[in-house]
Amino acid sequence: MRRLIPALLAVTVTASTAFAADKVRFAVTEIEGLEQLQTEFGPFRDKLQQLTGLEIEFQPVSSRTSAVEAMNSGLLELALTGPSEYVVMHEMTKADVIVGWQRPDYFAQVVTIAGRGINSPKDLTGKKIAFGSAGSTSTHLGPAQVLTDQGLSYGKDYQSLHIDRNVAIQALINGDLDAVGMSFDHLNSARKAFPNVPFLVVARGRDLPDDALMASPLADQATIEKIRKAFTDHGQDLLGSVLDGTDDNQKYAQGVFRSSIQDSDYDYVRAMYNTIGIETFGKFIDE
Repeated sequence: MRRLIPALLAVTVTASTAFAADKVRFAVTEIEGLEQLQTEFGPFRDKLQQLTGLEIEFQPVSSRTSAVEAMNSGLLELALTGPSEYVVMHEMTKADVIVGWQRPDYFAQVVTIAGRGINSPKDLTGKKIAFGSAGSTSTHLGPAQVLTDQGLSYGKDYQSLHIDRNVAIQALINGDLDAVGMSFDHLNSARKAFPNVPFLVVARGRDLPDDALMASPLADQATIEKIRKAFTDHGQDLLGSVLDGTDDNQKYAQGVFRSSIQDSDYDYVRAMYNTIGIETFGKFIDE
């Protein structure tokens, strides 16, 4: 029986690879339902099929962990995910980025309200700061790193809380919080919603790494190279199809696809994890 198991595993991997040669399954880790995938990425799927001649099949996943399990089982070839998720998925699957999806003006900030005596990061010592969901690149890890870069230790020099962004902004306005970690897009949304509130950025981080289109190591490599070439040769056509999706996809507007991306480009994210006390990346911290 023990001799039979390796043989069966070899057959399974071979079958998965052969299947991937003409049909590629695609997931977006932050989207669970098939209907939402169709709405947001249907035009992109159609354009990628047209350019490659491959059949691209949507594969909904219930969580990032389920995406990892699907990749490791040979049931998923491609997954689009964020920078912090990439670090964990790469560790758990050995899948690499085949194309980086740039998000212009994608950086973390720490925001307060002018006139409250907080004019620099040092003024946040001993204060209450709200972050987004645990593990979020732009609302948790990024802002924590911004403050660390300015000399404030996470969990020591200030009180950190995890609060829904909209609730946190209202609490900031009410004076129940001293600052909120958020992205540039989040701040723009807050300014539109509260035009009379003098939001003030007291710390801003460097641009964050790209979102990552990851390819399973079990996928047919010739197929993956065909997909990579489509992005290299027809990037603007594919970007246009992405922007034909919902408003959420507009975060990629004026960005580019980068096929020369390397795993080391995400070392900044690994440093962020270290900042909040995480040294290994074998699981998602919020699942």
